[in-house]
Amino acid sequence: MSQGPLLDTNSPLNADQARQLNEALATLNANQMTWLSGYLAGMNASGAAAAPSTPVETSSTAVTEITVLYGSQTGNAEGVAELAADRARAHGFNVRVADMADFDKKDFKNVTNFMIVVSTQGEGEPPDTAQGFYELMYGRKAPKLDGVHFSVLALGDSSYEHFCQVGKNLDARFAELGAERIFDRQDCDVDYDEPAEAWIESVLDRYAELSGAGSNAAANAGMAMSGGAVPAETSQYSKKNPFQAEVLDAVVLNGRGSDKETRHIELSLEGSGLTYEPGDALGVVPQNDPAYVDSLIETLRMDAGHDLGEGKRLRDALLSEFEVTTLTRPFLEHWAEVSDAAELRRLLGEDARDELRDWLYGRHIIDVLEHFPVEGLDAQEFTRALRKLPPRLYSIASSLNANPDEVHLTVGIVRYEAHGRLRNGVTSTYLADRIQPGDNVPIYIDRNKNFKLPFDSNAPIIMVGPGTGVAPFRAFMQEREEMGAEGKNWLFFGDRRFRSDFLYQTEWLNWREKGLLNRLDVAFSRDQQEKVYVQDRMRENAHDIYAWLEEGAHFYVCGDGERMAADVHQALIDVVREQGGRSEDAAADYIRDLQKAKRYQRDVY
Repeated sequence: MSQGPLLDTNSPLNADQARQLNEALATLNANQMTWLSGYLAGMNASGAAAAPSTPVETSSTAVTEITVLYGSQTGNAEGVAELAADRARAHGFNVRVADMADFDKKDFKNVTNFMIVVSTQGEGEPPDTAQGFYELMYGRKAPKLDGVHFSVLALGDSSYEHFCQVGKNLDARFAELGAERIFDRQDCDVDYDEPAEAWIESVLDRYAELSGAGSNAAANAGMAMSGGAVPAETSQYSKKNPFQAEVLDAVVLNGRGSDKETRHIELSLEGSGLTYEPGDALGVVPQNDPAYVDSLIETLRMDAGHDLGEGKRLRDALLSEFEVTTLTRPFLEHWAEVSDAAELRRLLGEDARDELRDWLYGRHIIDVLEHFPVEGLDAQEFTRALRKLPPRLYSIASSLNANPDEVHLTVGIVRYEAHGRLRNGVTSTYLADRIQPGDNVPIYIDRNKNFKLPFDSNAPIIMVGPGTGVAPFRAFMQEREEMGAEGKNWLFFGDRRFRSDFLYQTEWLNWREKGLLNRLDVAFSRDQQEKVYVQDRMRENAHDIYAWLEEGAHFYVCGDGERMAADVHQALIDVVREQGGRSEDAAADYIRDLQKAKRYQRDVY
């Protein structure tokens, strides 16, 4: 803290109290000071500050301890867990926050009350750092949980077949192992803020009932909501209140002859107060394609100016409020009900999962409306079936230290044809086709605590980033150059063609010439008859990769999570198995230890 002792003179505190308070204040960071000031303000507003100094009884029994256990890939689940912990403390509970990465069987011995927050990635997979915990829960050494209370909040994306699958599995597994579910599992889609807050308050109310502290808990919770129990961000801008960032520059990175379109976009943060670190993501709040929205309204035979209430018109709402392209199971189930289409009901059956997956590939909501038409549908009923238009997260491609008041993105523009219709990525074509330099784009910072440079600037790093997955590694290199870091740096980059698709080629070569980028290995899959990918280059350099890992290198992967990330993961296991003389299982354990130590981090999508 830059401020000196606060209680030197004219203080009602005695010397010992003043000393203890000054010592405590000296250890607090800015967020903790914000929380404390809000907490004291809430106490003062409620009259608590004038209360007698004798201890206040919060219940007739000991205050219950709650363990908030989370498994997080990008930081969302961790953020909800921290919010739950803050609210639980405001209710008067003792709280422990635990990452599944650090939670072992022995840790279950002293826990009787859980709030579990976990995300699902890819096709029903647990977060990377929670893999060991997940295997423990389903292995022969799984703990007995008799006498344990729990409730689960699951985060996911309903456009995926295995929506919230990890949360569903852990919810069932805790019960199988003897734990008592005190509140039903809450499954959250991409717009998770409100249901997550409702789940937190409901679960804490149940724990208050169990501990006999209901009345005091309600009072404390009310004070927390009004007194600022949740640490405030330094900036007023957030996901709920995005900043209108001016576009400074937008250029196509691909050369002539490329069959890909990748754009480098620079945005101004001036006046926003927003800050970020390499590894964080930028949330972009897009608008839907006006031509697509008009086709949708025409297919529905609705009036574009129909009043949805509160002054909202149908076309405006479909442009900026609702997801109108991506198909989700909740939408399909709703449409099966209103259309009464036997074929759609059949496709939604358990026996037709594979057939449904094939049918949905490349299709959007408008295709379902055309295949299973409904006459005379009410506009309000249609929009009730839609989920909110989710922001799109892009890995930040710049260092704030190297580019003050700016943030850079590397955006792959999505355009393709399927089922006789041209398809466009919602956010990528919004940025490419309808936003120009000088225009404003609504944005916010999405922090990713699980994709960060090593604290030790001397630690070597290995980066695997094909295509737009190279974005955060540009930020890593800018940051290491700016900070004078001496750790070695190695990049594996891949794309289709050397001449047209070597993204940021000049920058990488300059860093290599300066000696900042110690090694650069590239794989251009279409430049020879046999396709070559980054995982092939890894195997060719297995000896040196293993040597770097043994020296303490951190290993990073960014990009496609459907195939590339799995192929790179297997190549890494193969490297450790062959070079370390280990079995397949022992090599997998080695990689798991890297993940647990945060030395193997992935940002995949």
